[in-house]
Amino acid sequence: MIKQFIFICGTALIFGACTSKLAPVAENAVKPTVVTEQVPNDTDDPAIWVNPNDSTEVIIVGTDKHEKTGGLYAYDMDGKIINKVTPLDRPNNVDIAYGLEIDGKLVDIAVLTERGTNKIRVFSMPELKPLDNGGIEVFVGETERSPMGIALYTKKDSTGNKIYAVVGRKSGGADNYLFQYELSVDAGVVKGKKVREFGKFQGGKEIEAIAVDNELGYIYYSDEGFGIHKYYADPAKGNEELALFGQKDFKSDHEGIALYKSTDSTGYIVISNQQNNSFNIYPREGAAGNAHLHEILAEVPVSAVECDGADAISMPIGTKFPKGMLVAMSNGMVFHYYDWRIFQEAVDKGRM
Repeated sequence: MIKQFIFICGTALIFGACTSKLAPVAENAVKPTVVTEQVPNDTDDPAIWVNPNDSTEVIIVGTDKHEKTGGLYAYDMDGKIINKVTPLDRPNNVDIAYGLEIDGKLVDIAVLTERGTNKIRVFSMPELKPLDNGGIEVFVGETERSPMGIALYTKKDSTGNKIYAVVGRKSGGADNYLFQYELSVDAGVVKGKKVREFGKFQGGKEIEAIAVDNELGYIYYSDEGFGIHKYYADPAKGNEELALFGQKDFKSDHEGIALYKSTDSTGYIVISNQQNNSFNIYPREGAAGNAHLHEILAEVPVSAVECDGADAISMPIGTKFPKGMLVAMSNGMVFHYYDWRIFQEAVDKGRM
C-alpha cells in the first residue's frame, strides 16, 4: 500500500492511502503565524472578510469539502472556529463580495459552490444566514456540471453594485469552460442569471482556482498542469484571452490564486505551486509597457501541504500581520495564516 504523509506544523503523520507521494515540506519553508482548528473532513478554500464599518473585525471563512456532511466554517484571527454552516453537500470554493442590496440594506455575502447539488450557495456575512432559498442552480442543461471554482466580481456604477459569480466546473470543453452569473435579489432572495460563457481550457486536468481583480477588472484562473489564463471580468468587454502565463514555473498543478493589493493598481498575484508546497509570485500590474506580461518574481516554500486554495489581504491586522497576510489551505483539515512580510522579503531579494 502506498502511504500518504500529511505534514502539520512540520510533523509527518500517516494519514491513509493515495496514488502519489507528496513532496516534503522544505527545511526553509515559511512557518504560519496561526494554524486554525481542524474541520471534520477536508479543507479546500478560504476567503477573507473585513467588516466595512470596523476594520479590526476580520473573519476567515473556509470550506470543508465532504459529500453530505461538508460545511462552511468561520474563524477568528486566532484560528478558532466561531461559526459554521453544516451540512453542505461537497462545498468546494468560496469568495466574498461587499454591498449587495437586499430590502434596502447593503449586505456582504459569502458565495460557495456546492458540487453535490450543482448549485452555488449564498450566505450573509458575518452571520452566515442563507439568502438563496436553498441555492442557485448552475450549468443547467450541460452534460458536465459539478461546480468547483468560484470568484465574485463587483462592478460599481451609478446605480450601485452589480455582483457577478464566475463559476468553474469539474470538467468541460476546450472553450466556454466558465459561466458567469449576475446576482440579483427578488423578494429578499438572491437569484442568479447567466450572462456569459467563456474561458479556454487545455484539457489536462480541471479548472478550480479563480480570482477576480475588481479594481483592474480582470479574471485569473488556473488551468491545472498548463498555465494561468487572464480575461476581462466585465462581460461587456468580450471574451478575448488577455494573457497565458506561468506555464514553466510549476512542478505539476497550478492551484489556488490570491491577489495581494499594495494599491488600487499594484501588488502581486500569488499562486499555489501545489505539488512543490510553495507559492509563485507574479506582478499584478504586469510589466512596464505591457499590463498583460506576468513573469515570476519569486517562489516561496511554505509549510502548507498540497495547498488547493488561498486568499490575501494587504490591510494591517493587529501586531501579528502589520502588512497583511496570506491565508492558505493545508492538508490536515486546517488553514494557515502567514505574515505577508516574509513573502515581500522574497520578492525584494529577487529584484535586487
